[in-house]
Amino acid sequence: MASRLPGEEPAAGAERSWSSPIRSEAGSLLEQVAVAVFGLDEDDRVCSWGPGARELFGHPARDVLGRPSTVLFPTPDPGAPDPGALLAERARTLGYWRVRMPALHRDGTVFDCGFRGFPVTGTGGSDVMVLASNGVDLDRVKTNLSFLDSLFESCPIGLAMLDEELRYVHLNQALADMDGVPLAEHFGRRVDEVTPVHDRGAYLRMLRRVAAGGPPVVGALVAVRTAGDVEQVRSVSFFPLSGAGDSRRGCGGVLLDVTDRERAIVEAAAARRRLELLDRASARIGTTLDVRVTAGELVGAVVPEFCDGSVVELVQWADEAVPFDPARPLVTRRIAAHTVLPPPAPEMLAELDTVTYPPASAIHDMLRTGRPIAVQVDADFAARTVVHKERAGRLLHSGLASLVIAPLVARGTVQGITMFGRGTARPAFTEADLQLAGELASRAALSLDNALLYSRVQDIALTLQRALLPSAPATSPYVDVAHRYLPGGRVTEVGGDWYDVLSLAGGRIALVVGDVMGHGVPAAAAMGRLHTTAKAVARYTERPEEVLAELDVCAREAGIELATCLYLVYDPDTGRARIGNAGHPPPLARHPDGSVRPLGDVLGVPLGVGGVPFRSTGVELPEGSVLALYTDGLVEARGRDLDVGLAGLHRALSEEAGSARAGSAEGLEAAADRILARLLPEAPTDDTVLMLARVHRTGRAGGGAARG
Repeated sequence: MASRLPGEEPAAGAERSWSSPIRSEAGSLLEQVAVAVFGLDEDDRVCSWGPGARELFGHPARDVLGRPSTVLFPTPDPGAPDPGALLAERARTLGYWRVRMPALHRDGTVFDCGFRGFPVTGTGGSDVMVLASNGVDLDRVKTNLSFLDSLFESCPIGLAMLDEELRYVHLNQALADMDGVPLAEHFGRRVDEVTPVHDRGAYLRMLRRVAAGGPPVVGALVAVRTAGDVEQVRSVSFFPLSGAGDSRRGCGGVLLDVTDRERAIVEAAAARRRLELLDRASARIGTTLDVRVTAGELVGAVVPEFCDGSVVELVQWADEAVPFDPARPLVTRRIAAHTVLPPPAPEMLAELDTVTYPPASAIHDMLRTGRPIAVQVDADFAARTVVHKERAGRLLHSGLASLVIAPLVARGTVQGITMFGRGTARPAFTEADLQLAGELASRAALSLDNALLYSRVQDIALTLQRALLPSAPATSPYVDVAHRYLPGGRVTEVGGDWYDVLSLAGGRIALVVGDVMGHGVPAAAAMGRLHTTAKAVARYTERPEEVLAELDVCAREAGIELATCLYLVYDPDTGRARIGNAGHPPPLARHPDGSVRPLGDVLGVPLGVGGVPFRSTGVELPEGSVLALYTDGLVEARGRDLDVGLAGLHRALSEEAGSARAGSAEGLEAAADRILARLLPEAPTDDTVLMLARVHRTGRAGGGAARG
């Protein structure tokens, strides 16, 4: 039958040309020498029946399967053991039993017959397989079986038997040697677990068709990777195994190493694997704008498929405009490292954050050309590249045998370097591997450069925002304040959240919280303008609605499309607060009895909208009340509704009422930390402001009633 490549469907008519599968009981050799093969189950009933058994005993399979073994023997003399039961019992206990005794033909004639019985392992029971032949034919069969045993044990061609799940149940030493895996470690493992095949599952689909009783495959060429990471081409032939009763189903195979003859297939398989790795790496690298995450994605994409260890390092240039000087040491910052090699390799990669390479190092050789280079890890490399002798010695004993060093170049500048290392158990890097390393480094460099640029912009925005936030908010003996500002995670840019505490005339205190829509430097700059305006306007007016109106004008003049602000003025003489709100989440007040209530029923339009007047509302606050002012980053997050976040803040404030030292300034600071830890995710994606203020009265009730 013509051979087919893995995954190729049979030609029209091919299925009809294979009318019946090869039987797993004995094979065509035993059938031709008139040897009967049948099986007995644990109850000594016939469980399998081969064509030779029908010829020898005259019974078709349908008449004998499931019947007691007594159907095959004449009735024994009184007191004599049952021949079939004796045969099965001896085979099980002795492991192999040979005997000659009378047998019964279907037509009633008794003939002399030789039997050989042996237990069948791996069936889950205590089945016995029996070989039977007439007279001297048995000796001839014995010779043939010896030949088959010798063939399986000493044949230089790989032989295997797989079950229906394509797991090894039998194989010869030749195949174990081809795989580079001990024979015993094959059993119970699937074919692709021992020798992976990079053909998107075509080889396994072909084997499943054969194991399911389909036509055999003869001479198909398959590229596999052995345990020694060596690409190998094999000519494989597989045929189905199926028998009556409980005999094992699956397929048998003959495998021949034809790598030398089919070197082109090996190279094509290796090239396909490199392209698949490059595609996967391209999809994995650069999913975020975090420099360390991006570097870790590169390392994770290549270890262990392409190499046994990898590092990514950023070059610490004193001035990027100054050309590279090969006569000067090179300093790098290691931002990612991973290896699957045993100790001391992991410790050696992780022990340094800053690495200094002397002028004669291999890294300098690479930077002179700007292209990846491959080097052997030997004494000369260690002496030239590693500054400390002790560390150089550990490198030589780390298990690394070869390295590829590639530059990370973006916008014409070397941003860093990456190294790929292989241990002694893997082949050295080839020229094709060198090209792949260069392509990986090139793609990773673009992502790293984007992350570096983003990081610089984010640092500028964060520095600007922190500079514009109050470093020393106003204090008052009648208002204890604990304030927190947390920038969002590296996934999103710095936002425009801000807050302040302002001293007003007559001992009043203003609490302000705002949020500018947007991120980065523009949002931080807009926040600064609003913050400065609020402080300036507060000197001339005490009414929150007038402050918000001036902030709205400022927002429109500055082109700020949308911002929110909450402005609250507290008078300690009266214990009253007046609140103005421009589209901001409402403040909460925790009363001394532990109850928590929202403050202010007026929710104005956001700043920057214009055309709508602002209003304010007054509330009375009991002595010792705690106010909570915040931005939406505290109560709103991806996957969590605003109502859920507000309910969580409500519970957190209520529970803080009974905490230890709740009435002290230190207790207020601790409460702020606990609330943030409780409500914010581990890696918040938005800026957050939380201000807790405990209010007290002066004791001059009515002294400032006119100002309330």
